[in-house]
Formats: sequence, C-alpha cells, structure tokens
Amino acid sequence: MGSYILRRLLLIIPTLLGVMIVNFGLIQFVPGGPIDQVIAQLEGEGDVFAGISGGGSENVGESDFDSGYQGARGLPPQFLESLQVEFNFARIVCEEGYTGEPDLEAEECFSEEIPMVERFVLMMGDYLRFDFGESYFRSIGVLELVKEKLPVSITLGLWSTLIAYVVSIPLGIRKAVRDGSGFDSFTSALIIVAYAIPGFLFAIMLLVIFAGGRYLQWFPLRGLTSDGFEDMTLIQQIGDYFWHITLPVLASTISAFATLTLLTKNSFLDEIKKQYVMTAKAKGLAERRVLYGHVFRNAMLIVIAGFPAVFVGVFFGGSLIIETIFSLDGLGRLGFEAAVSRDYPVMFGTLYVFGLIGLTVGIISDLMYVWIDPRIDFETREG
Repeated sequence: MGSYILRRLLLIIPTLLGVMIVNFGLIQFVPGGPIDQVIAQLEGEGDVFAGISGGGSENVGESDFDSGYQGARGLPPQFLESLQVEFNFARIVCEEGYTGEPDLEAEECFSEEIPMVERFVLMMGDYLRFDFGESYFRSIGVLELVKEKLPVSITLGLWSTLIAYVVSIPLGIRKAVRDGSGFDSFTSALIIVAYAIPGFLFAIMLLVIFAGGRYLQWFPLRGLTSDGFEDMTLIQQIGDYFWHITLPVLASTISAFATLTLLTKNSFLDEIKKQYVMTAKAKGLAERRVLYGHVFRNAMLIVIAGFPAVFVGVFFGGSLIIETIFSLDGLGRLGFEAAVSRDYPVMFGTLYVFGLIGLTVGIISDLMYVWIDPRIDFETREG
C-alpha cells in the first residue's frame, strides 16, 4: 500500500501541472483582461464585457501589448505601460550603464513584455512556494481572501453533506427493506420531485414562506450572522448561527437527497439478494443484525468511501445562486467575481489550491475503501 500511495502522490505533480497549463492557455484566448477591465471602468463602461459587446472598443486582452489597447483612447501610454508592469505582464528594463532604480519615468528605462511561457513558469515557481500574490482589484492576498470566504463555504459544504448523509442513508436502507411497498413508491416520488426543483427556485420559495415574504417571518433574509454577533454570549452566537444557516443549507441540500438515497437503496438491494445474507437469516439472526452487522459494510462501500469527494465538491464548488439569494459572501461568488473582473491571481491561485486538495482527497477516498473493506488491495489490482 505504501508504494501505491507514493505513486499517487507523485502523479499529483503532472496532473496538477496539466490542469494549470490548460486553464492558463485557455485564458489567453478569452477576450478582455484585467487591463481592459481597468480601462472599461475608467471610461465608465462598467466592466470589460460592456466594452466588448458595445463595439466602441476592440479590447483584445493583455496579449495585444505591442499594438496598444484600442479602447484606451485618451489614456496616456505611460499609464498603460505601468498597468502592464503592475499586473506582471511586462517588466521594466533599463539601458546598460543606468545605475538608478528601475522606473518608467526615467528616460533610460522602458517596459518589455514578458512572454506567455515565461509568465507561466514564473507563476508556477511562486505557486510551488505557496506564494499566490495579491488580488488585482482588492489589495489583499489570495490566501487571505479565500480564508475570508471560508466560513460561508464551510457552512454550506459541511452541513449540507452531513444532513444529506444522515437523512439519505437510513431512508435508502428503509426503502431497500420495503422495496415495492407503498412507502417505497411514495418516498421515491417525493425525492424525485424534490430533485427536479431547481435549487434557486426552492431557495426563493423558502424565503417567500419562511423569511418574511408573504407568510411567515421565522428566519432572516440574509447574512451568516446578525449585527452585534461579537457581543453575544456563546449560546446566543450558536443559536444565531443556526438561525441564519437553516434556509440556505436546506436549499443547497435538497438536490443531494435523490442521488444518495437511491444509491444507498440499490447498493443494499444488491447485497440483500446475495447468498451470505440468506445464510445469516437461515441461522436465525435478527433482521436488524443482518442488515447492520453484515450487509451494511459491503453495501455502504461506495457511499461512505465517496464522502471526502462529495464534501470537497460541495465545499469548494459552492453555490453562486444560493449565496446570491441569501446574500452570503462565499467561494462561489468569489470565483464568479474573479472571472468577471479578470482577477487572474484569484482565479489561478484558487484553482491551484483546490486542484491540489481535490487530488489529495482522491487518495484519501482510496484509503477509505481499504479501511471499510480490507479485502481491497490496490497493489494487487495495479500489479
């Protein structure tokens, strides 16, 4: 098992590098860039998309360094060059013999574009040291920015995953035991209908009914905590926290019930029909002992072993719509805003961190398979 884990750890390097290369390359062909974003804001166009769609400027992104930015009419060239240097698309080069500090205002210095490949190598060199730089437009480090958004993502990811497992696993087992009954048909119809309801529509329905829409005002409309949260006692803080997260967690969990419940049911049905279960029943063992003492470990192999991947998927994927509806500032909104504003340090920094964690979680999932069922041997499988 040790050599298998070592191989998987070494495989993280080329996999993560490939992910970064593909995304970095794709970004080079996307119209607009952080400098175009600055120009659009200075010209009162709001964002880079307005400049592209309006036809008044031909923003082509930072790759158009040599020919200049067509949409930057009226802006001094030196200002554009300083933006290139600030965003690490160019560097200041001074003539031989110049002894002062590199400065674009000096006559002996000028800006030189950094080639795309060199920019990627420099970026990955910083990332290997976990130096992700600062956001272009927030004046805060990428890691600090992610840490600032973590409470919301932890709330949605952790509680949604736990609730889905706590409810779906017992329900799936019960459906498997009573397969074909009225209870099975009713619950199947219920969870399929729930799965068909879009998350944003369910969230709006919860707000309308329970958050002061037209009926009840039991829960707050927005935010993760109330004003004056720091002045509350510990018990009050816990109560206030759960009061705020009830509706967004329900809205983000609803779609997970169907898949997990049906997966649990089908896994148990497959195991219940096997010979060892019939033998255990023939020996006079109680049904509950057969289910939870013999069937559970084998049937839940896929479901439980996939918990780390499910949690990370919800945790880092976030939900832009849920966060927007409930005015929660989490990683989902962070990613969307970074894409819109072309905030490359946030985009690539979070991609690198999340990709690294995702690949590591894949190894943890394999270890959970072995922990749940020691008969699994990845060394033998690969050999």
